[in-house]
Order: sequence, then structure tokens, then C-alpha cells
Amino acid sequence: MAPAGCCCCGWGGAVSAAGAAGRLLALLLLGALSAELHPGALGTEYYSPLSLLKQELQHRQQAAPGAGGGGGCDPHSGDWGDQPSASFLNFHDSSDCEPKGSPPCDSLLSLNAEKILNQAKSLAEQKRLPFATDNDNTNEELAIESFKEALKQKADFIDAYKSLGQAYRELGNFEAATESFQRALLLNQNHVQTLQLRGMMLYHHGSLQEALKNFKRCLQLEPYNEVCQYMKGLSHVAMGHFYEGIKAQTKVMLNDPLPGQKASPEYLKVKYLREYSRYLHAHLDTPLTEYNIDVDLPGSFKDHWAKNLPFLIEDYEEQPGLQPHIKDVLLQNFESYKPDVQELICVADRLGSLMQYETPGFLPNKRIHRAMGLAALEVMQAVQRTWANSKVRMNGKTRLMQWRDMFDIAVKWRRIADPDQPVLWLDQMPARSLSRGFNNHINLIRGQVINMRYLEYFEKILHFIKDRILVYHGANNPKGLLEVREALEKVHKVEDLLPIMKQFNSKTRDGFTVNTKVPSLKDQGKEYDGFTITITGDKVGNILFSVETQTTEERTQLYHAEIDALYKDLTTKGKVLILSSELGEADAVCNLILSLVYYFYNLMPLSRGSSVIAYSVIVGALMASGKEVAGKIPKGKVCWSTSIDFKLFSSVLTHIKAEVVLFFFPLQLVDFEAMTAPGSEAFSKIAKSWMSLQSISPSYKSLPSVSETFPTLRTMIEVLNTDSSPRCFKKL
Repeated sequence: MAPAGCCCCGWGGAVSAAGAAGRLLALLLLGALSAELHPGALGTEYYSPLSLLKQELQHRQQAAPGAGGGGGCDPHSGDWGDQPSASFLNFHDSSDCEPKGSPPCDSLLSLNAEKILNQAKSLAEQKRLPFATDNDNTNEELAIESFKEALKQKADFIDAYKSLGQAYRELGNFEAATESFQRALLLNQNHVQTLQLRGMMLYHHGSLQEALKNFKRCLQLEPYNEVCQYMKGLSHVAMGHFYEGIKAQTKVMLNDPLPGQKASPEYLKVKYLREYSRYLHAHLDTPLTEYNIDVDLPGSFKDHWAKNLPFLIEDYEEQPGLQPHIKDVLLQNFESYKPDVQELICVADRLGSLMQYETPGFLPNKRIHRAMGLAALEVMQAVQRTWANSKVRMNGKTRLMQWRDMFDIAVKWRRIADPDQPVLWLDQMPARSLSRGFNNHINLIRGQVINMRYLEYFEKILHFIKDRILVYHGANNPKGLLEVREALEKVHKVEDLLPIMKQFNSKTRDGFTVNTKVPSLKDQGKEYDGFTITITGDKVGNILFSVETQTTEERTQLYHAEIDALYKDLTTKGKVLILSSELGEADAVCNLILSLVYYFYNLMPLSRGSSVIAYSVIVGALMASGKEVAGKIPKGKVCWSTSIDFKLFSSVLTHIKAEVVLFFFPLQLVDFEAMTAPGSEAFSKIAKSWMSLQSISPSYKSLPSVSETFPTLRTMIEVLNTDSSPRCFKKL
């Protein structure tokens, strides 16, 4: 049965003997409609259900007569070689993809739907899983039931255990996925595909040592497995083992693609990782306050890395090689830390867990949790010192802290938690690149593919577009305004706007754009450019509904001026607050913190991680004001309605005669809440509704200084590596 209060959409027809294949296709359809990158996920990783089908296709290709390799999991084989990897997706900003100049980047929603469905039809015809289930349930759960049924019929079905583990991983169920992968390996300890998948899951869960064991075993069995080699190097570097890490990276670099062969994502990324690894190693024992990555790294290197371009940089001078006198990071035992530092780590773990999205599809990453929890505590301590008129040392200078310094605290922790992702300030890019702008692009509807993650915001965006259309016609066509208003009242879907615009505006041919505005607090009545909404269509009724932000120098300066003014006001009121106990002062400071971050979210000034960085600053600054965030970010619940056109899928659904019911659970996305709020006051109200603010515990005052306890890159990596689970579990 559908959950209470949840709409659903189904197709009639009895579930036949091909029902299980239908369940698998249902999972595929869910993936095709919901898969996209969301870097703004806070301390999580999102897995697309498309990867289940992908793994099945790869297994078939490798098992076919004449197939090369030893059964490894190469994400670039066969027809999927031209598609982005769907096995795991990195958490960046709300842009869902990498910022690029021109043209803007595409999300995974640009996958060829016809191609995907043809593959699904082939699987359905072969009836690889010929059994049915009768439960009304979510598609991931139905797929899991199907794999379990397969194991009842054949208890030693390794691929079923592997696929079951992958399905649980898709749901973000780490424990169940681990158990299924383990059972597959008990049947065949040399199953390369399972080793690779389990290693990837462990890395993105923050269990780097365990992940490394899987990648090493994978390479023993399949020495030229490029994914395992890259991930081995990445795991070593993340743990501070630079010698072994760079050795593995160099092996990937030597694996040049053959003439006419497309380079793998690992091959394209590895030189950036190797250069960044060399830089980190050289600064391993340098105080963090004495250098600045955004200044030190060459501009062209940062520009290409942020845009994920091939490493073709003119006149690039490589970073110095590893220096023998700088030793690798050693594993630090949790018990070797003093009791007050142990308490600091446990508190950080708890704070970081508040940044976890509680919904199927997001795998908790305990390494990110700890990093951003420590970031929040360091922000708290730095802000408190600033309000007490103390200076801070940043980038080799001692001065009063500015708002960027506050965010830089979170940036440094986010960077080192996962060195695979370039977390860079966009305004520090070369002037030539910044003048062109960096586009962050999100497809909301592309043809028949709907981005379900943002479905909760469609109605809000629709109302905004209607209002802007009325404003436009009020200024340019006042006589026809009533007719336009009546027509818009009948529009309930975004896709119905395009015919209306064509009817009342002769300039509208293939589509139109609408710019959102962000009201200024500094200059009443002034507005800044928010994001751009684009709606275009073709003759057969397919539409592209997308949003994008463009980070240009002029736009950045306007937002910086707004944030500067808010930060100045925040510092003034913060100084008053520490000398006063009046409730009104605390509320004013809270609103200023949320307003400042509201403009940060709308600016999106980082190449990655803006969302989790901003949220950790919120948590830390609020603690400095005496308020502690006790609530978690809530999840929404939205389902498909029958108004969505499924004609693209009709032939396949008819072919397998499967009954499909799809449920979706989109989130309240903190960054998108800010971007779609009518102003900072509205965003503050929404944020406070879930934060459950309470008075901060007095014990926070006795915690040691984060910046003094972990003053170097080496000490930061050590604390992220240490296992605190036995002690912190008891404390929490």
C-alpha cells in the first residue's frame, strides 16, 4: 500500500513470470529519473540505482565468449564507456555538477534514456531473474527481494550476493551491504568485482584502511584494474601515505589509452591528484596558518582541475618531488590522545552526524562527519575570540578575522577529508576564466526525465515564474494583462508555461529565461542576480527545464559587499552579546548568521562543498552565540502523480507486463532552500524550524583549542584516521 498522504502512479496488468525483471526495470526507471550529482549533500554520498543495471551489463560483457579481463568491474567497458560513472557519485555543491565556463556542464540526467531502456528490455527478455514478488514496496526493496529469492533457489549465487550488496549500498544501508558483499567473498574470495565495489563503498563511508585492503587484493588478482589502482593511490594519500599513494598514481598515468580509445575518468583525474598530493606532502609539517592553497597553486592548474578538463596546461611547472626528510603520517591510536582531546573528537563526531541526510540513497561518511564537526568547533572558538577582540593568524598574517577566514576554517577540513575533490574559491581563479564566468547547471526536467531530487521545489519555482511573467506584461502589455493572468491561473505544471509564453509574446520561439532576484539587506530596494531559470521545448513536446548560477567577477563583488556588511554587523552585535544575557541580542545574532550564510549559498563561491561548508559555519557560529543545533535536516516525502508523461517508457512496460509503483523521498536541501527563499528572513525562519536550537552545554567551554591541537596537515590527517568508535559510542 502507498504510504499515507502519498500519491502514487501505477500501470495496470498482472505481474507475470517476468515480474522480477519488471522489478529490476522499475529500479532502472527510478535511477533514470533520479540519478544526478548533488555535491551539496552534507557529509554523505548518493548512489544512483542505475549502477545496479550497469553492473549486470558489465558482468554479461565480461562473461561473454572472447571477453577480455578477469571479471573485473571496469566502469568504462561496453556501451557505458561514453557515460559518466554511475557506480558512485561525489558530493559537491547544489549545482549537481562541476562548474565550467562555456558551455555549462550537464548532470547525469543527460544519459540517453532510449539507450538505457533498450538495455533494460534486453535483460527483461532474457529473464535473468525469472520469479515474481507480490509486495507493494519501494523499488530498491523489491530488487532486494528479487535477489533474496534468487539466493533461495541457488544458495551459492555469487552475483546475486554481489548485486544484493550493491542494492543495499544504493539505499545507504552500510551494514546490510557489508554483509552481502562478505557472503559473496566467502563463496569466492577472488571475486574482483565484489572487492572493487566493497572497496568503493568503504572509501566513501570513511573507512579508508578497510577500503585499502580491498583495492590491494583487487590488484593482486587483476594488476591492470585502473579503478582499483586509482582508488588505492587516493586512499593512501587521504591517509597521509604519500609515497605509496604517488607510486599507485604514477601507474595509472602510465596506462595511456590506445589510439582511438577514450581516456578513463581515472586517467584524466590522476595527474591533478598527483600534483596536489606532492603539494600536500611538501606542506605536511608547515603550520596551516602560514600558507594558502588558493594562492600557491597555479591559476591554470586550479581552473582545469575545477572544470575537470584534460591536463593540457601550457608552461606548467610540476610540484617538487617527495622530500625524503618528510615522513609519511603514522596511525595515531585514539587512546594516545589526552582525555580532553578525546572528548573534543567525540563531540565533533556527534556534531558532524547532524549534517547527515536521513533518507535512502545517502551513505553516511564518518570521515566527513568528523572533519566538519571539528570545523564547526574551530569556527565556534575563532568567532568567540574575535568577539573578544582577539586577532587570528591566517595565511601568514595576524589580524582581525574576516568572514572569509571563518569559511576558510571549514574549507581546510573539507579539503583534507577527501583530496579527490578540488575545493577552491572561484574568485581566486585566473582573471580570464573569471571574466567568462563559472556556470553551475542543474537540469530539473530534460525531455521525459524528471529530477526527482528537486521536485519539492517545482511549485515554488512555477509561482515565481508566473509572477515574473505578470510583471513583464504589466510593464509591456498592460491592456492584455488580464488575459495573461487568466491563462496563467490554468497553468499547474511547468511544462505548460511554454505554450502560454508563445501565445502572448511573439519573441518567444523555442523558449525563454527568467532570472531570480536576491533582495539586499544592505541597500533596501536593491536586488542581485540569483539563478537563471530556462525553459525550452521542441516540436514534439519535449522540454528542458533547468536552473544555473553564473559566478562572474561583478556578481561576486556585489555579494561580497553584502556579506561584508552583514559580517561587520555580526561582529558588533557579537561583542555586545558576550557582555549581555538578553534574549533579544541572541536572536539578532542568530538571524545575522543565517542571513550571512543565505547570501553565501546564493553566491555559491566554491568549486565543491559549498553546502556542507556553509552548514558547518552555521553550526559553529551559532555555538559561539550560545546556541546549539540539536535537530537534523528533515526529509520530505513526495511521490509521482499521474500527470507525468511516461510515453517514453510505454513500450518496455507493455513488453514485460509489470506492475510498477514508484515512491520518491526528496529532501529539504539546505542550499536550495536558501536559493528559492524570497529573502534572508524567510530562509532564517525555515532553517530555525528544523534546527531545534537550545542553549549550548557549558562543557563546550572546557574543550581544547582545535587550531592549537591540530596545527598542521599531519595532525589533521592523524585525527581523521584515528578510530574513536569504542569510546565515542559510549559518550554519545
